Amino acid sequence: MNLLNLIRWKNLLMIAMVQLLIKYALLEPFGVETSLDTLGISLLILATICIAAAGNIINDIYDVETDFINKPDKLIIGKSISEKTAYNLFIVFNVVGVGVGFYLSNSVGRSAFFSIFVIISALLYVYASYLKQMLIIGNVVISILVAMSLIIVGIFELLPSITSLNQQTQLTFFKIIFDYAVFAFIINLLREITKDVEDVDGDHKAGMNTLPIAIGRERAGKVLFTLSFIPLFAVGFYILNSLYKNQMAVFYFLILIMGPLIYTSIKIYSATTKKEFHHIGNMLKLVMLFGMLSLLLYLVLLKK
Repeated sequence: MNLLNLIRWKNLLMIAMVQLLIKYALLEPFGVETSLDTLGISLLILATICIAAAGNIINDIYDVETDFINKPDKLIIGKSISEKTAYNLFIVFNVVGVGVGFYLSNSVGRSAFFSIFVIISALLYVYASYLKQMLIIGNVVISILVAMSLIIVGIFELLPSITSLNQQTQLTFFKIIFDYAVFAFIINLLREITKDVEDVDGDHKAGMNTLPIAIGRERAGKVLFTLSFIPLFAVGFYILNSLYKNQMAVFYFLILIMGPLIYTSIKIYSATTKKEFHHIGNMLKLVMLFGMLSLLLYLVLLKK
């Protein structure tokens, strides 16, 4: 169980679920031309979660000092799993992930796609060892990588299958995937800043330069409150322009996405304690989950 907690199995499960939903709830039901069969999408999921698992491990290795202060009860490396074992696991997961990515890239006739896995793997290491300590940059980079876990499905499924006849359809569905990726980027960015506010004490002692350390917890909370309106307006705009004709979709987004987002903004405005910011982080996780599950609405739209 310690290994599963180390690799953040719940987060990996969500990545796998979203990639499956993109293929089997968005692309396949509409007859979009795709490049991956069942084995192919399985390999893409394997490569993605292996590299993500490696990123989680190296992040924990570099976070031992801060985690000892911020969450000593959840400390794994040095307590349940040795640092040497963690490093070995980091290497194994990376080798498997990048190796599978190499095979998959060649199997779709796009060997250059292999570089995506290498770049993501390298960025996860650089993030954990260096970028995480930098003001905002680390938050943005890790949020881009989260968004890439969605975009990579579009890259492998749609781009190799583009022809002059289906180009418009392929790009339309790629744009839908991209929109979901932007949503994932925004929500994850808010969550990363929330975690920085929550963990400010440990981060400060570790010499990091996060937003709450640079401008203070109170001001960082105000910045977070202001940023929380971005997904609210974006989702509202999406409902008015794309979903207004489908009552079920409108209700879904209003109740399960807009509602929690409004609640989260209200909680951010009044939050002052570590416990309150932890609760806000969990709410943003929930928003992310419901946002990704909304892909199932495409199956409902298809039936109608």
